[in-house]
Amino acid sequence: MAEKKGKAKKFLGYCGYGVGAVGLDLSYGMFYSYLNKYLTDVLKLSSSFLLILTPIARIWDGINDPMMGSIVDNGKFKMGKYRPWILIGSFANAVILVLLFNNFFGLSGVGLYIYIAFMYVFWGMSNTLADIPFWSMVPSFTTDPNERSIIATIARTFSGLGQGIVQIGAPILMALVSTSVDTNTGERVYDSRTFMILSVICAAGLIIFSSISVSSVKERHRTPSGEKFSFKKIFAVMKNNDQLIVFMLFAMLSNAGFYMISGVGAYYFDVVVGDSSKQSLFNTFGSVGSILGLAVIPIMMRFTSRRRTYQFSLSLAIAGYIGMLCSAQFAGSITGMSVFYMIAQIGTASMFVSQTVFLADIVDYGEYKMGYRAESVTFSMKGFLQKMAYTLQTIILYAGLSISNYDGDLHSANSQAAHTSISVMMLVLPMIFMALSLIIFSSKFKLHGKQMEEITAAMTEKRKAEEEEGSSASDL
Repeated sequence: MAEKKGKAKKFLGYCGYGVGAVGLDLSYGMFYSYLNKYLTDVLKLSSSFLLILTPIARIWDGINDPMMGSIVDNGKFKMGKYRPWILIGSFANAVILVLLFNNFFGLSGVGLYIYIAFMYVFWGMSNTLADIPFWSMVPSFTTDPNERSIIATIARTFSGLGQGIVQIGAPILMALVSTSVDTNTGERVYDSRTFMILSVICAAGLIIFSSISVSSVKERHRTPSGEKFSFKKIFAVMKNNDQLIVFMLFAMLSNAGFYMISGVGAYYFDVVVGDSSKQSLFNTFGSVGSILGLAVIPIMMRFTSRRRTYQFSLSLAIAGYIGMLCSAQFAGSITGMSVFYMIAQIGTASMFVSQTVFLADIVDYGEYKMGYRAESVTFSMKGFLQKMAYTLQTIILYAGLSISNYDGDLHSANSQAAHTSISVMMLVLPMIFMALSLIIFSSKFKLHGKQMEEITAAMTEKRKAEEEEGSSASDL
């Protein structure tokens, strides 16, 4: 009985931790799914400017993300080294999200471009403040790979809920509050009022859910690394942890595939379908798939390895994307597209859970090779690769819109070139990125089988020795 209560208490604690992902993904979803639409259609910013801005922001992220990871690793707060940064980052990110999606100062011309550039970079920095410490906590909870899978699944469940709220709710909110219509179809379209209200809702949710998460968990293994930040250390981690490099490559490609659909979706339903409100149905099916996808790992792990489970997840996503393409091109069915998107999202959701666990394994692998842990530095690469994936998606998107002479004022009346360009980005490129990711993972990622068992056993013994040493020191 006591054991059951203990497990129930631990599960509730992990749920409390996972709630924070809802808030983080409200901000993520708003930024990654709708910022492009806001900048091109509402603020009318030049695609050339945006093509320059995103790579520059990523160069800074390449410096800032691992720097923040190292700072977190050396945190000495009474609350721990993770939770204070989650609170600070969440509050900052919420404020900047609202500022990014609202032109409060009535800026135009050069002033508006400068304002957006700063807000764009600051969003990434504040997101890093919250995201790195949040996900870095996963390997600190336990060394058991199965328990890590449970924690990652719980967190990803809440993460999917956050994105689902944005992706399903945004088209519904637009239909309720938008004052702008497509003159060609008479349907309501996204306008400044829609983005203002949505950004405030997401910002409030970010603060609330992050606060709940921080108050629900206690940290373990909180000892600071004692090493000062240096790029030499960052490069050492990258150089000596070859599997981190492999992970970043295949994860970036699969994330880019996911972001292509979430980022291009608003354009696709506005321009190609001619009814933005139908995106809510599409995203509802996707959210159902995300929920179902969380059952893939616990079910398949009973019969096969994590490696094969991950390969199955990517293959399922690819199959779903192929079905979407066929439904759109040969049947013209939004319902058919939505059903296949649900299938793709089953694979994508389980893929994201596995990636979180892989990073925890990579932390152990790095400690096994180098003799010291670099949790936050390693997990900072997760946020960085996501931003790189988004940058890849954004460059392709802005280039496609520019080449096809897309006009945000025309909506469904855009040229055939714009229709074709948006359709290719929505329906063809995601499956290509996923296929490349699957090939690289299958051929280059080595943390599985006996090698991973040896690493796990070594880390478990090391944790026991550290706990015994700590216990002996406290007795003295």
